[in-house]
Amino acid sequence: MPKQVLSNSDLEKEFPEWTAEKVGKKIGVNKRHIAAEEETSADMAVKAARMLLKEHEVNSEVIDFVILCTQSPDYFLPTSACLIQDKLGIPVHSGAIDFNLGCSGFVYGLAFAKGLVLGGMAKNVLLLTSETYSKFMHPADKSNRSIFGDAAAATLISVDGFAEIKEFSFGTDGSGAENLIVRTGGFRHPGTKEDLMDDPSGNPVSSDFLFMNGTEIFNFTLEMVPKLVEATLIKNQLNQESINMFVFHQANKYMLNFLRKKIRIPEERFYYCLEKTGNTVSATIPIALYEAIREKRFKKGNNVLLAGFGVGYSWAGTVLKF
Repeated sequence: MPKQVLSNSDLEKEFPEWTAEKVGKKIGVNKRHIAAEEETSADMAVKAARMLLKEHEVNSEVIDFVILCTQSPDYFLPTSACLIQDKLGIPVHSGAIDFNLGCSGFVYGLAFAKGLVLGGMAKNVLLLTSETYSKFMHPADKSNRSIFGDAAAATLISVDGFAEIKEFSFGTDGSGAENLIVRTGGFRHPGTKEDLMDDPSGNPVSSDFLFMNGTEIFNFTLEMVPKLVEATLIKNQLNQESINMFVFHQANKYMLNFLRKKIRIPEERFYYCLEKTGNTVSATIPIALYEAIREKRFKKGNNVLLAGFGVGYSWAGTVLKF
């Protein structure tokens, strides 16, 4: 987590109409970490990787593939994963690659890593999910600033481990791309448009900053996530009652509660982890898993269903067998 913290009280000072209590109750977030001006997703990924290697007493020399999921790379080129390989002292005979994906990115990354291991192309894959969405947001965008936080997570996928990665279900619908987007900055629109205006709620809208159509994202989520859960259960030949814990992308508490009730998941089998971090995009699921493991929420033999969904539109699910 970046050192800088943005609390609900801090937001209330900037936007008095949004009380700290209101934000905490509806969104489920009380504070979020914000990357420093010179701090990048690669910087955070390196820190997370070093923490993981130290905690589990793993030598960086055994890593033979680095995968970085981010939508805020250090450069258009070179690949940020190559920079990370060098900083971590990972052998030069290792592979390294970035992929651009958001809230489904961790589950996709698990699939890539599993394929490398089962294909005999790697034995120890370092999967990094790191995002600095705060750098995309307009300072007056109280809606997105209350939801999103910056963070990185590191996960090691190996021939051995404490949980087996089971079968996957994927989905993509690019027709929804315009509903969560930063329109400028790429080669489609390389310059700034400077078209800032306010929406009916008084929130700033601009092609040069993160735009999220909350209503459309909510509708997409309510339609696709129940189908994703069902498809993931079928792929793994399981039923809902055989899942001991559901760990979804931590979008916001209002949406998660709505989904949980619609899918009829008992609250004791549904994990929440966004109060102190906010929506950290591709890092939400691994952060939630880490906290749940620390809390000893999983037992040997447990089935844990993961579901990631969001920008793209993109979604993916799998099951971890502990």
